[in-house]
Amino acid sequence: MRVLLVGAGGVGSAAVAIAARRTFFETIVVADHDPVRAERAVAGHGDRFVAAQVDAASADAVTALCREHRITHVLNAVDPRFVMPIFEGAFAAGADYLDMAMSLSQVETGVRLGDEQFALADTWSAAGRLALCGIGVEPGLSDVFARYAADELFSEIDEIGVRDGANLTVDGYDFAPSFSIWTTIEECLNPPVIWERDRGWFTTEPFSEPEVFHFPEGIGPVECVNVEHEEVLLIPRWVKARRVTFKYGLGDEFIEVLKTLHKLGLDAVSPVRVRGVEVSPRDVVAASLPDPATLGARMRGKTCAGTWVRGLGPDGQPREVYLYHVVDNEWSMREYGHQAVVWQTAVNPVVALELLASGAWAGVGVLGPEALPPMPFLDLLNGYGSPWAMEER
Repeated sequence: MRVLLVGAGGVGSAAVAIAARRTFFETIVVADHDPVRAERAVAGHGDRFVAAQVDAASADAVTALCREHRITHVLNAVDPRFVMPIFEGAFAAGADYLDMAMSLSQVETGVRLGDEQFALADTWSAAGRLALCGIGVEPGLSDVFARYAADELFSEIDEIGVRDGANLTVDGYDFAPSFSIWTTIEECLNPPVIWERDRGWFTTEPFSEPEVFHFPEGIGPVECVNVEHEEVLLIPRWVKARRVTFKYGLGDEFIEVLKTLHKLGLDAVSPVRVRGVEVSPRDVVAASLPDPATLGARMRGKTCAGTWVRGLGPDGQPREVYLYHVVDNEWSMREYGHQAVVWQTAVNPVVALELLASGAWAGVGVLGPEALPPMPFLDLLNGYGSPWAMEER
């Protein structure tokens, strides 16, 4: 297996550190628009890693780099505005493809998350190629949990609700998101999607349906709200349930900041002219905040990603469970030198690549993680030293 990893930011750099301990691949080429950042990501990890420069907005550039390095699999670790050129560039090069966030929705035209990729599913199938989409932590591990619940824990599912929360703090900053603010603005300010068996997909207001969800391992109660997210578009395609939702524990302060950015137009992606320079307001916001990849030494606490499921167990009795994965920032920094949120996102595509390399996972077309058997993934995740868990509720 020869991998092109596009993006040497927080998640991409963490993926390098994780993969460096595994033997399933021959080479990983780490490419970024900033060659210095790519070099920094591979430094000290051995000669199986190669740094390169690439324009992620150019499908042709991605294709050329794939051909130059005889790439078999492309892992997209940049923000979702670059999904389609990387997706198309991988296909043109004859490589399989993985990402952690799907093509963007377009509120004005009714295009949903992932629609652009699913529109090309038949083309990928006909070519015998696999695009495994949404294989981070959320989407990703959360979808694997949904499939595991359907296969092993329930005879009938009323609701699958992905729930994400944390008690992370960052010393020295009043406001410092632990993940890409560009992506966070996109998913939090777009209308959240809900799926119901009798209605299909529909949208609601941002930050709607607040609920207090109790997270395990000392995190405790966190108020969660509806957010636009890929799981709601992926899970119903392969898992039977009456309702699918995604709620994120943002906190009142974070929500107010996002609302203020929206009121001021600072969430916009279309460039505005400032003193003769064209600049995207959202890019200015992102550039003004600390890079999440650099915050690990200042972060304290844990992050939890998981899937809450309620319905009827195999015995026909009511059942409610929460399948989850917790990462303690102190552990991830000590073991890998990367903060908890980016590490938790990065470990899952590396696990998926290893399963594809071994043949434990295989498929063609455009697939979500829930399209593939869950146990090989969950077993191997345990083997990476970061076990998942389950609570009966």
